[in-house]
Amino acid sequence: MAPRAVIHVDLDAFFASVEIKKEPGLKGRPVIVGADGDPRKRGVVSAASYEARKSGVHSGMPLKKAYGLCPLAVFLPVDFEAYEKESERFMELLRDYSPQVESFGLDEAFIEILSEAGADPFPNAVKIAGEIKERIKRELRLTASVGVGPNKLIAKMACDMGKPDGFRVVYEKDVEKTLRDLPVIELWGVGRKTERRLNDLGIKTIGELAKTPIQHLERNFGPNIGATLHEHARGVDTSPVVSFREPGTLSREVTFEEDTGDIYIIKETLYALTEDVAARLKDIGRKARTVTIKIRYSDFKTITRGTTFETATGSLNDIWPSALKLLESVEFPRAVRLVGVKVSGLG
Repeated sequence: MAPRAVIHVDLDAFFASVEIKKEPGLKGRPVIVGADGDPRKRGVVSAASYEARKSGVHSGMPLKKAYGLCPLAVFLPVDFEAYEKESERFMELLRDYSPQVESFGLDEAFIEILSEAGADPFPNAVKIAGEIKERIKRELRLTASVGVGPNKLIAKMACDMGKPDGFRVVYEKDVEKTLRDLPVIELWGVGRKTERRLNDLGIKTIGELAKTPIQHLERNFGPNIGATLHEHARGVDTSPVVSFREPGTLSREVTFEEDTGDIYIIKETLYALTEDVAARLKDIGRKARTVTIKIRYSDFKTITRGTTFETATGSLNDIWPSALKLLESVEFPRAVRLVGVKVSGLG
């Protein structure tokens, strides 16, 4: 197999960081973004600055609970238009280095660094990753955590290891020793429920998971999840970096900082995203023929559901009921990591 080099870039506390960029006086203060910014109302945290996170605040948490944990925080409404603009600048910057850019929400992405046949792309990837991090700070005035690895799994985990404002490189030869002593919860795709089940089986570290026979994992988790756990624990990930840029579409998606099984949070988030998409349609004077929702589970399995209107529409009153009906058709066997909505067939 030809050598690969994948970079993962994650903008730190993105929504909160954009708000601080808009109002520099907020720097150093706990900032919480969610709903209309009123913690007395029903709503959830979309993002929290690292100062707020020190008090236990995290995305997906009810705003009322966040206020109880951090009453001195600055609470701000969600401004999707501002975040989308910053995200577009971020993605365009990444595309300066490779056509293979896979967005993973507004604020993070994978970049596959290509090379001539037979050449090792890794040294160039490390150089490029450093340049990307510096350009984000200089041109976007934001901070990012960056990871470089031989595949998406290792690049993502390397990035997470360095948060916030980190830079971590994991070479192929160092994968086993990097992973072996980490608790299983640190393995990308393992949530709290899977962690508890692994712990009950006596598996507490990634190294122990790597040594567990695949048959044992498949018996306890099913063939798909069992095989994925077995491969990931050994640092194996053959999934490609796939660009999702689609002409003639508008989309919004949010990755939760913590996986959630709360259907209210999922529904409220989908509504906020749909509301924003409808507003953007109105701004550009367009209508859409199709609405599609995307759900990514905690094990990274991703599903989509779509429906097409008889007549193109740009009205939230048409788009939201259709998106909600699609959501109600989805089963939730496990927690959700990402929610998204897309309209297409623009006219």
